[in-house]
Amino acid sequence: MKRLIILRGNSGSGKTTVAKLLQERLGRQTMLISQDVIRREVLKVRETENHPTMELIQQMTRFGWQNGWETVILEGIFHKQQYKTGLKELIAEADVVQLYYFDISFEETLRRHATKPVANDYGEKEMREWWKEKDFLGVEGERLIDESQTALQLAESIAKH
Repeated sequence: MKRLIILRGNSGSGKTTVAKLLQERLGRQTMLISQDVIRREVLKVRETENHPTMELIQQMTRFGWQNGWETVILEGIFHKQQYKTGLKELIAEADVVQLYYFDISFEETLRRHATKPVANDYGEKEMREWWKEKDFLGVEGERLIDESQTALQLAESIAKH
């Protein structure tokens, strides 16, 4: 079985925290791929550049499925304009898809960002520049996540589906 869980949303919305909790909850046969890690740390490219981030994420996802990882979690901003085609290709290949968009207010993302280790690396000005309101993928089954649940509650809920 090839299970794909996609967690999308603006910077500071809680995607990474939920993804890590979810991977821990689902166990060793769960691969977690973070868009930021691939783009910023592995490839060392800026979002504004033409870069192969989605292609590498697709290759890693397929590698995981082919080598025994039943579940692959993708987490990141994954702006619709740039990533929709690549995500839809992976969605079409998966047996089970869970797609979530963190529809969190800008004020709440700022509050959450302030609690992160990188809080001093960038702030409100940068986050406003990156902000995309309601950047839904528009794919059947996309579920919205609001501010009402904790990260642990979200991870447990997603794991049960």
